[in-house]
Order: sequence, then structure tokens, then C-alpha cells
Amino acid sequence: MLKPQDLVVLLKLVHQPENWTFEKLGKELDMSPSAVHRSLDRGQQAGLYNAGRRKINRAALLDLLVHGAKYFFPPIMRGEARGFATAWAAPPLAKRLSSSRQNVPVWPHPQGDVRGIALEPLHPVAPDAASRDPQLAELLALFDAIRIGNARERELAGEELQQRLGAKTLPA
Repeated sequence: MLKPQDLVVLLKLVHQPENWTFEKLGKELDMSPSAVHRSLDRGQQAGLYNAGRRKINRAALLDLLVHGAKYFFPPIMRGEARGFATAWAAPPLAKRLSSSRQNVPVWPHPQGDVRGIALEPLHPVAPDAASRDPQLAELLALFDAIRIGNARERELAGEELQQRLGAKTLPA
């Protein structure tokens, strides 16, 4: 059974150089190397990671993100908070959509610069890890757009994820 941190680890691997290590990945994600290893073991069991090649299965990950993740990792919305913008209020969707919504989704965080409606991040390490890695931040924001967005936002998020994951086709 996949855990939220497994998706964070898999998304972090999307833009990692081939010489990544469990220790380096753990440090960048504020996780222990053994936690990263366990996440990738679960990813392998789910067909999302190939340990022999040390690569993620991008097509399978895209399929999970677009069609299944919102059911396995449902959004938890809270009240108003200060934090980091996510979903359609963050790059890359913020550039493609003009939002008239006043209450944008945010990950609650003391260093956040946006007020909005709090969306619990996929995992507690996500806001800090994303603040250090803009590519990871975009992937997590796109995932959030799929979890909480309307049909148009989900469609655009799926297209953006397909592009970033380099998957050949968007799953039906």
C-alpha cells in the first residue's frame, strides 16, 4: 500500500540526476535514507519504480496521478491560513489560468506569503522540500490541482504532468 511520502519521493526522482543516492535524496526531502528506501520499495511493488534501473515508471506514475491519487490521497481542507500557494494558484497553472477566486488553496506554513484556504499538503515534508526545489513544487501543485480542481483545472494539470513526466500519452 502506497503512503503519501512515497508519492513525494517518486515525484522528487522525476528530475534527479542518475547518480542520486538515498542519503542525498533523504537530505533534500528531510527524510531518513531508510525512509526513502522503504518508499521506493513500495513504489516498486506498485509498479511505479524499477529498482534495477533506478528509474521511475513515468507512464504508470502519470496514470496514478491523473486517475487514482485523488481517491487514495484525498484532500483535507481547513480554514483560512497563511502559506504557500498550490494547485491552480501556483506555477505552472497560475500562468495558464486567470483565477478570480479569492480563497486560493495554500499549504499552511509560517514562511508562506499568501493567505487562502488551507489544504493539507500530501506529506508534512512537502512545503519545505518544495520551497527548496521549484520543479518538485510544480509537480506537487499539479497533483493538488487534480485533487481539488474543477474539470478544466484537472485537465490542464494532467497535460502539464504529462509534459513534465515525459510520458508519451495521457492515460484515458
